[in-house]
Amino acid sequence: MLGPDDPLPRRPVRVTVAGVSGSGKTTLCRRLAGLLDLPYVEIDSLYHGPGWQPLPAFVDEVERFTAGERWVIEWQYRAVKPLIAERADLLVWLDPPTVVTLAQLIRRTIRRRIRREELWNDNYEGPLWQVLTDPDHIIRWGIRTRNKLREEVPGLARDRPDLPIVRLRSHRGVDRWLRRLAIDRS
Repeated sequence: MLGPDDPLPRRPVRVTVAGVSGSGKTTLCRRLAGLLDLPYVEIDSLYHGPGWQPLPAFVDEVERFTAGERWVIEWQYRAVKPLIAERADLLVWLDPPTVVTLAQLIRRTIRRRIRREELWNDNYEGPLWQVLTDPDHIIRWGIRTRNKLREEVPGLARDRPDLPIVRLRSHRGVDRWLRRLAIDRS
Protein backbone atom coordinates (compact mmCIF):
# COMPACT_ATOMS: atom_id res chain seq x y z
CA MET A 1 0.00 0.00 0.00
CA LEU A 2 1.28 3.44 -0.93
CA GLY A 3 1.31 6.58 1.17
CA PRO A 4 1.06 10.26 0.25
CA ASP A 5 4.75 10.57 -0.61
CA ASP A 6 5.11 7.41 -2.68
CA PRO A 7 5.27 7.68 -6.48
CA LEU A 8 2.58 6.00 -8.54
CA PRO A 9 3.67 3.33 -11.02
CA ARG A 10 1.77 5.13 -13.82
CA ARG A 11 -0.48 8.11 -14.41
CA PRO A 12 -4.00 7.00 -13.38
CA VAL A 13 -6.96 7.39 -15.73
CA ARG A 14 -9.57 5.18 -13.97
CA VAL A 15 -9.63 6.21 -10.32
CA THR A 16 -11.92 5.12 -7.52
CA VAL A 17 -11.98 6.65 -4.05
CA ALA A 18 -12.87 4.60 -0.97
CA GLY A 19 -13.76 5.98 2.43
CA VAL A 20 -16.40 5.83 5.11
CA SER A 21 -19.27 8.32 5.20
CA GLY A 22 -17.88 11.76 5.88
CA SER A 23 -14.30 10.97 4.89
CA GLY A 24 -14.29 13.30 1.88
CA LYS A 25 -14.71 10.86 -1.04
CA THR A 26 -16.84 13.17 -3.16
CA THR A 27 -14.61 16.17 -2.52
CA LEU A 28 -11.50 14.21 -3.47
CA CYS A 29 -13.20 12.77 -6.57
CA ARG A 30 -14.02 16.30 -7.74
CA ARG A 31 -10.48 17.47 -7.08
CA LEU A 32 -9.01 14.49 -8.96
CA ALA A 33 -11.39 14.97 -11.88
CA GLY A 34 -10.24 18.57 -12.20
CA LEU A 35 -6.55 17.86 -11.71
CA LEU A 36 -6.42 14.90 -14.12
CA ASP A 37 -9.12 16.14 -16.51
CA LEU A 38 -11.23 13.01 -15.97
CA PRO A 39 -15.00 12.57 -16.23
CA TYR A 40 -16.67 12.21 -12.83
CA VAL A 41 -20.09 11.07 -11.72
CA GLU A 42 -21.19 11.05 -8.09
CA ILE A 43 -22.23 7.46 -7.49
CA ASP A 44 -24.99 8.48 -5.05
CA SER A 45 -26.70 10.34 -7.90
CA LEU A 46 -26.86 7.07 -9.83
CA TYR A 47 -28.20 5.12 -6.85
CA HIS A 48 -30.78 7.38 -5.18
CA GLY A 49 -33.99 8.07 -7.05
CA PRO A 50 -36.81 10.34 -5.88
CA GLY A 51 -37.92 9.55 -2.33
CA TRP A 52 -34.53 7.93 -1.64
CA GLN A 53 -35.61 4.86 -3.60
CA PRO A 54 -32.85 2.89 -5.36
CA LEU A 55 -32.90 3.45 -9.11
CA PRO A 56 -33.51 0.23 -11.08
CA ALA A 57 -30.80 1.09 -13.63
CA PHE A 58 -28.11 1.69 -10.98
CA VAL A 59 -25.84 -1.23 -11.87
CA ASP A 60 -26.27 -0.58 -15.61
CA GLU A 61 -25.39 3.10 -15.16
CA VAL A 62 -22.24 2.31 -13.16
CA GLU A 63 -21.30 -0.32 -15.72
CA ARG A 64 -21.80 2.17 -18.58
CA PHE A 65 -19.74 4.89 -16.84
CA THR A 66 -16.86 2.60 -15.88
CA ALA A 67 -16.76 1.05 -19.34
CA GLY A 68 -15.19 4.33 -20.44
CA GLU A 69 -11.44 4.66 -20.74
CA ARG A 70 -11.15 7.55 -18.28
CA TRP A 71 -13.11 8.31 -15.10
CA VAL A 72 -13.31 9.00 -11.37
CA ILE A 73 -16.00 7.50 -9.12
CA GLU A 74 -16.50 6.66 -5.45
CA TRP A 75 -15.96 3.02 -4.44
CA GLN A 76 -19.16 2.16 -2.64
CA TYR A 77 -22.31 0.04 -2.92
CA ARG A 78 -21.80 -3.69 -2.62
CA ALA A 79 -23.52 -4.40 -5.95
CA VAL A 80 -20.91 -2.49 -7.96
CA LYS A 81 -17.71 -2.48 -5.88
CA PRO A 82 -16.28 -5.54 -7.69
CA LEU A 83 -17.05 -4.01 -11.08
CA ILE A 84 -15.44 -0.68 -10.19
CA ALA A 85 -12.38 -2.33 -8.63
CA GLU A 86 -11.92 -4.60 -11.65
CA ARG A 87 -11.82 -1.65 -14.03
CA ALA A 88 -9.90 0.84 -11.87
CA ASP A 89 -6.20 1.50 -12.29
CA LEU A 90 -5.92 3.29 -8.93
CA LEU A 91 -7.80 3.14 -5.63
CA VAL A 92 -7.37 5.98 -3.17
CA TRP A 93 -8.38 5.04 0.37
CA LEU A 94 -9.31 7.95 2.62
CA ASP A 95 -8.73 6.61 6.12
CA PRO A 96 -8.64 9.45 8.65
CA PRO A 97 -9.39 8.76 12.33
CA THR A 98 -13.03 8.01 13.20
CA VAL A 99 -13.36 11.20 15.24
CA VAL A 100 -12.46 13.23 12.13
CA THR A 101 -14.89 11.45 9.79
CA LEU A 102 -17.76 11.60 12.29
CA ALA A 103 -17.20 15.32 12.91
CA GLN A 104 -17.14 15.96 9.14
CA LEU A 105 -20.26 13.83 8.65
CA ILE A 106 -22.19 15.62 11.40
CA ARG A 107 -21.17 19.09 10.11
CA ARG A 108 -22.10 18.15 6.53
CA THR A 109 -25.46 16.71 7.56
CA ILE A 110 -26.36 19.78 9.63
CA ARG A 111 -25.23 22.15 6.86
CA ARG A 112 -27.26 20.32 4.21
CA ARG A 113 -30.36 20.28 6.43
CA ILE A 114 -30.14 23.94 7.43
CA ARG A 115 -29.51 25.11 3.86
CA ARG A 116 -32.06 22.65 2.41
CA GLU A 117 -29.47 21.56 -0.17
CA GLU A 118 -30.82 19.23 -2.81
CA LEU A 119 -28.68 16.12 -2.87
CA TRP A 120 -29.74 13.87 -5.75
CA ASN A 121 -32.97 13.55 -7.70
CA ASP A 122 -35.05 15.83 -5.47
CA ASN A 123 -33.81 14.30 -2.20
CA TYR A 124 -32.91 16.32 0.90
CA GLU A 125 -31.52 15.51 4.33
CA GLY A 126 -34.36 14.61 6.66
CA PRO A 127 -35.09 16.34 9.97
CA LEU A 128 -32.12 16.18 12.31
CA TRP A 129 -34.15 14.63 15.15
CA GLN A 130 -34.48 11.48 13.00
CA VAL A 131 -30.96 10.53 14.03
CA LEU A 132 -32.67 9.36 17.24
CA THR A 133 -35.35 7.25 15.54
CA ASP A 134 -34.04 6.09 12.15
CA PRO A 135 -31.46 3.28 12.40
CA ASP A 136 -30.33 4.08 8.85
CA HIS A 137 -29.91 7.83 9.43
CA ILE A 138 -26.65 8.85 7.78
CA ILE A 139 -24.98 9.71 11.10
CA ARG A 140 -25.94 6.36 12.64
CA TRP A 141 -24.87 4.66 9.41
CA GLY A 142 -21.50 6.41 9.66
CA ILE A 143 -21.03 5.16 13.21
CA ARG A 144 -22.13 1.60 12.37
CA THR A 145 -19.88 1.27 9.29
CA ARG A 146 -16.86 3.25 10.48
CA ASN A 147 -14.47 0.26 10.39
CA LYS A 148 -15.84 -1.58 7.36
CA LEU A 149 -13.10 -0.60 4.91
CA ARG A 150 -10.33 -1.72 7.25
CA GLU A 151 -11.21 -5.26 6.14
CA GLU A 152 -12.37 -4.60 2.58
CA VAL A 153 -9.40 -2.63 1.26
CA PRO A 154 -6.72 -5.09 2.43
CA GLY A 155 -8.86 -7.87 0.93
CA LEU A 156 -8.95 -6.02 -2.37
CA ALA A 157 -5.17 -5.54 -2.18
CA ARG A 158 -4.78 -9.34 -1.90
CA ASP A 159 -7.23 -10.00 -4.76
CA ARG A 160 -5.79 -7.30 -7.04
CA PRO A 161 -2.05 -7.06 -6.33
CA ASP A 162 -1.69 -5.13 -9.61
CA LEU A 163 -3.99 -2.33 -8.38
CA PRO A 164 -2.07 0.51 -6.73
CA ILE A 165 -3.76 1.59 -3.50
CA VAL A 166 -2.90 4.90 -1.90
CA ARG A 167 -3.91 5.21 1.76
CA LEU A 168 -4.37 8.76 2.99
CA ARG A 169 -4.99 9.29 6.71
CA SER A 170 -5.25 13.08 7.01
CA HIS A 171 -6.18 16.26 5.16
CA ARG A 172 -2.48 17.13 5.05
CA GLY A 173 -1.73 13.76 3.50
CA VAL A 174 -4.42 14.31 0.86
CA ASP A 175 -3.05 17.76 0.03
CA ARG A 176 0.53 16.48 -0.10
CA TRP A 177 -0.47 13.59 -2.37
CA LEU A 178 -2.43 15.88 -4.72
CA ARG A 179 0.54 18.27 -4.96
CA ARG A 180 2.81 15.35 -5.83
CA LEU A 181 0.28 14.11 -8.40
CA ALA A 182 0.14 17.58 -9.98
CA ILE A 183 3.94 17.75 -10.18
CA ASP A 184 4.24 14.21 -11.58
CA ARG A 185 1.61 15.13 -14.16
CA SER A 186 3.63 18.11 -15.46
